[in-house]
Amino acid sequence: MDSPDHTIHEPSGDVPSGARLVPRITIQAFCEQSQTAQIIEDAAHDRRMSKVALTTHNGGLGAAVETYKTNPTPNLVIVETTLGAEEVLDALSRLAEVCDPTTRVVVIGHVNDVVLYRDLLRAGVSEYLVMPTTTPTIIEAISDLFAAEGAAPIGRTIGFVSAKGGTGASTIAHNTAWAMARALRQDVLILDLDLPFGTAGLDFNQDPPQGIADAVFAQDKIDAVMIDRLMSKAANHVNLLAAPAMLDRNYDLSDDSFEQIVELSQQQVPMVVLDIPHMWTGWVRRTLTALDEVVIVAEPDLANLRNAKNLADALRAARPSDADPIVLINKTGMPKRPEIPPEEFATSIGCRLAGTIPFDPGLFGTAANNGQMIAEVSASHRTNEVFKSIAMQVTGRSLPRDGGRASALGLSGLFKKRKRA
Repeated sequence: MDSPDHTIHEPSGDVPSGARLVPRITIQAFCEQSQTAQIIEDAAHDRRMSKVALTTHNGGLGAAVETYKTNPTPNLVIVETTLGAEEVLDALSRLAEVCDPTTRVVVIGHVNDVVLYRDLLRAGVSEYLVMPTTTPTIIEAISDLFAAEGAAPIGRTIGFVSAKGGTGASTIAHNTAWAMARALRQDVLILDLDLPFGTAGLDFNQDPPQGIADAVFAQDKIDAVMIDRLMSKAANHVNLLAAPAMLDRNYDLSDDSFEQIVELSQQQVPMVVLDIPHMWTGWVRRTLTALDEVVIVAEPDLANLRNAKNLADALRAARPSDADPIVLINKTGMPKRPEIPPEEFATSIGCRLAGTIPFDPGLFGTAANNGQMIAEVSASHRTNEVFKSIAMQVTGRSLPRDGGRASALGLSGLFKKRKRA
C-alpha cells in the first residue's frame, strides 16, 4: 500500500487566463422567444460586457432583414430562429443582402444538427448556438469573436478583502501570492490598493521609491511600459506595486481609478493579486466586480458573519454570471472567544469554505516584524499548506479536500464553441 502523500504536486501547464473584457462594440439581438431575450439582456449586465451597447428586439431573422433595409448594421447581430435547416439558410441569404460585410452574425437555433452547423459556418455565420443556452455561453461566444487575433492570454485577477477590519486579509493575500509563485513558478504581481495604510512593502521588507500611487495619479499617460517600470521585485516571481502608506495627500479616488492599472497588469503577468482595503466606496465595488476570483477573509464571529454575507450578496448581484466569492476563516481557536464553526459560517453566507487558519500571534507577529512570509519564518508550519491550497483554488487548479464543488461553464449539447479558421 502506498504511503499517504500530503504534498502539493507541481502542476503542469499554464494558469487559466482571466476573463477578457469585450471591446467597445454595438450588438443588436432579434429574439423570437422572451426566454432568449432575457438571457441576452442578462449578458448586458455582466462585467465583461461593460463597454458594449446591446439592444434586443422582438422577432427573428425576418425582423432583422426588415430593420437593416433602412438602418445601418452593428458590429454584431444575434438572431434567434425556430426555422428548419433549409429555411434558415434562405433567410440568412436575405440578411446578408442588407448587412454590412464587416458585421458578424451569431445564430441561436432550436435544431441540433451538425450538418446545419457546418452549413451555417460555410455561409459566413460566426457562431451557431443551440437552445437551451445560457448567459455565460452567449458572453463567451461574443468574447471569442472580438478578442484580438493572436492576442496573448491575460493574467488572472484574485482579490482579497476583509469582512471586518483587522481580520488579516493583507497578510493572507501576500502569503498566498508567495505560495502561488512557489507552487506554479510563474510571476505574480501584488497590487496594494490601500494607498494610505498599505502593508505590502512592510511584509516583504521593501521600500520602493515608486509604486501604485504613481500609476493612479498618472492616468493620462499610464501604459504597460510604465507599469513595468513601477514594479519592484520582492522575491523570485513575486512583484509589487506597493502603496506609499503616507498621509501627505488625500486619496479621494474615482470609481475607475484602478481599472486601467489592473488591465495593464494583466498584460504583464499571469497572476495579479489585489490587496483591497476594508471599506465600501465606488472604486472598491467596481474593482471587486471586475475580478476573476474574490476571497473574503473573516474571523468566526457574528459581526464578520453579517459583513461577509453582505459582501457576498452584493458581489453575487453585481456578478451574476461569475463564480461566487469564497471565504477563508482566519484566527480560529482564539482563547476564550466564542466562535461560529467555519462550516456553519460558510453555509450561512452561501459561500464555499476555502480553508481555515488557526490563531497564532507568535508566528504571524514574528513574520510581520521581520518583513518575511510565514514560509520563511517556519518552512514546515502547517499554515503553509493552507496558503498553498488557497493558491491552487484561486488559480483554478484544485478544490479543498472536503469536496467543495466547482462550476465549469461551457457549451452544452452537441456543439462546442470554436473560432472560425
